[in-house]
Amino acid sequence: MILVGGEVLIDFIQVLQDAGLPVYQANPGGSPYNCAAALGLQGTAVAFITPISTDSLGDLLHKRLVDAGVQVMSPRVVQPTTLAVVSFVNGQPTYQFYREGTADRQIDLAALKAATPGAARAFQIGSLGLTSGADAEIWSDYYAWLAERGLLMSLDPNIRAAFIADRAAYLARLERLMSLSAVIKLSDEDMEWIAGLEGASQAALAQAAEAMARRAGAGLLVLTLGADGALAFFGGQRLTVAPRPPVQLGDTVGAGDTFMATILAELDRRDALSPTGLRALPIEAVQGLLDTAAKAAGINVSRHGCNPPSLAELMA
Repeated sequence: MILVGGEVLIDFIQVLQDAGLPVYQANPGGSPYNCAAALGLQGTAVAFITPISTDSLGDLLHKRLVDAGVQVMSPRVVQPTTLAVVSFVNGQPTYQFYREGTADRQIDLAALKAATPGAARAFQIGSLGLTSGADAEIWSDYYAWLAERGLLMSLDPNIRAAFIADRAAYLARLERLMSLSAVIKLSDEDMEWIAGLEGASQAALAQAAEAMARRAGAGLLVLTLGADGALAFFGGQRLTVAPRPPVQLGDTVGAGDTFMATILAELDRRDALSPTGLRALPIEAVQGLLDTAAKAAGINVSRHGCNPPSLAELMA
């Protein structure tokens, strides 16, 4: 089983303009939440441990997870659902978040430990839950506790720089998590921000990512490059992942989450969902699972919002 934690929210996504005004559609979202749903749709045993609100939006979030085959581990809480507003500029999403005192931030370490399923073999986290506040420190401590238990630890920072008030504290937290991670996925934008390389070439970003892979000790580090595919660093080797562009572009919301979920699902399908299992994979198998992840992301971007493929769609 793969366990997932982190933010859960409603994306109000711009779908069109009417008389010059944007029109938004409410969609379940949050990077870890999207990853959990994508895992469930691929038939992977998956559980989600973040509390979900009892409000009407929380009902929508809860139902989508259950319908995708995800086990919901934590009791629901009365605090409101976190909200995000997603608008588009030249086809790329921009985000505003409203998450003070919301349901997904109502965590404590003892409750997370108590809700942890015994069958969990891997844990995935990333994005807003790690940004700031007491909940970010709790997630960090929980990550370390799970790593001590021998789980495969997987990290997708999915950085929202506008919400990071203390860069040094965030980078220290990220460094701690990376040192415990077997799988790390970074977007080119993540790498630019972490390394202070805004506007750098892909070659410079690749060099920084390779150095990070060595420093963190991760078994697999992936650097996604948007429409240009991805690079990966595994066993001292660099792999190139060709893009899988859709016939028709919907939008890019959730593409990275779908890519991340598919890496984990493929590790599970290959019986490599452990730090030692990952490192024992032949390079050809790693290339294959990355190519499958790119295919899944390509299917997602052919649709609107985060809309990952089922296993049947992925294998078709």
